[in-house]
Amino acid sequence: MSKEITSMQEDYSQWYNDLVIKAGLADYSAVRGCMVIKPYGYAIWENMQKQLDSMFKETGHQNAYFPLFVPKSLFEAEETNAEGFAKECAIVTHYRLKGDPDNKGKLIVDPEAKLEEELIVRPTSEAIIWNTYKGWIQSYRDLPLLINQWANVVRWEMRTRLFLRTTEFLWQEGHTAHATEQEAVAETVQMLNVYADFAENHMALPVIKGVKSANERFAGAVDTYCIEALMQDGKALQAGTSHFLGQNFAKAFDVKFTDKENKLDYVWATSWGVSTRLIGALVMAHSDDQGLVLPPKLAPIQVVIVPIFKGDDQKQLIDEKVKVLMQQLKAAGVSVKYDDNDNNRPGWKFAEYEMKGIPVRIAIGARDLANNVVEVARRDTKEKMSFSMDGLSDRIIALLDEIQVAIFNKAKTFRDDRITPAETWEEFLKLLDEKPGFISAHWDGTSETEDKIKELAKATIRCIPLNNQLENGKCILTGKESSQRVLFARAY
Repeated sequence: MSKEITSMQEDYSQWYNDLVIKAGLADYSAVRGCMVIKPYGYAIWENMQKQLDSMFKETGHQNAYFPLFVPKSLFEAEETNAEGFAKECAIVTHYRLKGDPDNKGKLIVDPEAKLEEELIVRPTSEAIIWNTYKGWIQSYRDLPLLINQWANVVRWEMRTRLFLRTTEFLWQEGHTAHATEQEAVAETVQMLNVYADFAENHMALPVIKGVKSANERFAGAVDTYCIEALMQDGKALQAGTSHFLGQNFAKAFDVKFTDKENKLDYVWATSWGVSTRLIGALVMAHSDDQGLVLPPKLAPIQVVIVPIFKGDDQKQLIDEKVKVLMQQLKAAGVSVKYDDNDNNRPGWKFAEYEMKGIPVRIAIGARDLANNVVEVARRDTKEKMSFSMDGLSDRIIALLDEIQVAIFNKAKTFRDDRITPAETWEEFLKLLDEKPGFISAHWDGTSETEDKIKELAKATIRCIPLNNQLENGKCILTGKESSQRVLFARAY
């Protein structure tokens, strides 16, 4: 019974927390607001990281690493960015502890070890990176500069939730410099498309590509592009952002280059990132009351094989068949585990691997050997099938592909059913409570109206879709003229 989790319908928030803990993804830590990512959760992150890193490199980006600490003066140089993150910053003021003479065994901050200049623990790395780029860029020949880093950042959050919002989290952040505005905008859109491709084709997560409103824009950006996803409770989750920074950071840090006409100009910039919150998205978009449902492309273990036997003779016969099957699956790039540990019964193992979301489970016993078949269970639908051992590896590989597509289609059907138009304020509020999801509604384009809607309904503009159709209408709140609908939702 220890494997039971709260029902999604009963308490979605508790269901999520139970699942993250009991599936072995993460644990709470002694550090307020921080989490421990356990090996199984980190294996998912490694798979995400491996795929994204490959996609970044295919588009010409290189990895580098920049310091964790940012001098306060550098952080302040880009005022808009600094102001945007000011309330979330952790600051280092001293560099040494010493023993407390009045309380043996205790340590206190050494008042004589005060830093001459305070250091910000990076909430994002634009300041330290653009200060560095100043020394790297002199000519158009140095451009474009396409850099990514895999790192951690710290944002001092008041309300935290495992993976979705923690004080420290892992992410990647791309920072690029270009000779023209057009190149920088093209880069911004390209990386948005990379994120959308990854989300849909690897996470099996349907997303809407769009642009943020001014209120929701990244601090210091000219435009913020985003991918927005919908979780099973009808709340939206921002799954990735790509920012066109214009020349704001180049001007703040005096990053200039000589162009082909020998004229001096500021470079054009972008930044873009996704984080370990994608693991939270993966959990909430696909899983159920029995545990995780993982898309095969990101599952740490794609296939688990459980033998059912009595005595060493049966076990030896099963081992021989399984050895061949595992060799065939591994040769095809499939991650497979053979759980012949006799400490736990098959029923316990079935429940364990269901909780962990392993896409395909194969059970094989002595009777199956005699009939030349195995029992195959798919995690997403819980369907059990009998497969012949002849050509089994090919059928399993095809089944994994089928499961990947099915998980995406299920999530997309749910998402599409939860994109609902609203024509009046009353209808808007009713939908938020009775059919939560994306609400397509007119907005008069002002920050004041957006703030008021957020105050009254706890809903925000998630994005203005890139494929939006222009359509005359009346703002949902003020009744003023509007030329297009935007997507509202309550969000994480």
